Amino acid sequence: MQISGRVFKYGDNVDTDVIIPARYLNTSDAAELASHCMEDIDKEFVKNVKKGDIMVAGKNFGCGSSREHAPLAIKTSGISCVIAESFARIFFRNSINIGLPILECKEASEDIKNGDDVSIDLSSGKIVNNTSGKVYNAEPFPPFMQELINAGGLAEYMRRNG
Repeated sequence: MQISGRVFKYGDNVDTDVIIPARYLNTSDAAELASHCMEDIDKEFVKNVKKGDIMVAGKNFGCGSSREHAPLAIKTSGISCVIAESFARIFFRNSINIGLPILECKEASEDIKNGDDVSIDLSSGKIVNNTSGKVYNAEPFPPFMQELINAGGLAEYMRRNG
């Protein structure tokens, strides 16, 4: 699966309360959640994000509470993949469960800048910064996890294959 988009860049320790502030957790409506995604650290995010764009962050992305609302808000906002140096384990699993592709790659996390144009081959883990020409290699997911992501998450995978 190929993905291309413009980068929204964030730093280390972006927690789930920053991704989707707790004051909006009274709904499970994905579109409503997406309309508030990242608003406490980037007021312009929801106005500027387009379908297919990519989020890049530093260490420990998605730390904090275990809510699925955070990856759901990111995915529904239009982000097609999150690249970070590392992810909080529960965020990592929740992302796979809802079909949000994520890749760990320290070099890409450090080098890619806000606004860069990036292409990703999820099947190989190859990340290309089309702006700088640099190429990075993340560890691709095993085939079963790629199937979950391609299906749109665990629930959809089970509906199709259950």
